[in-house]
Amino acid sequence: MSTIRNLKIKTSTCKRIVKELHSYEKEVEREAAKTADMKEKGADPYDLKQQENVLAESRMMIPDCHKRLEAALADLKATLAELEEVNQEGAEMDDARSTIADVERFLTKEA
Repeated sequence: MSTIRNLKIKTSTCKRIVKELHSYEKEVEREAAKTADMKEKGADPYDLKQQENVLAESRMMIPDCHKRLEAALADLKATLAELEEVNQEGAEMDDARSTIADVERFLTKEA
């Protein structure tokens, strides 16, 4: 049986993963700019290779975050549906619905 507490946790999880995804996207931009700058200045090949590895690791985190966000969204939807079946209402329910809408808009924009 799902509870309001579980709903709040799952809503917060979705919000946190979205923030994390934004953070990784910014990091990729920052690291890509740094890599381009190093190439332009003719940096040491070893240092350049290390920087390219950092950039590749940052890029790998984005698909991982997407998968976790999709799983968290599905989990949140299931919990919300369970609580709606027992006619539960409240601010937490509204917050969950708006989070679901925000995450779905975000995911369609990213695709």
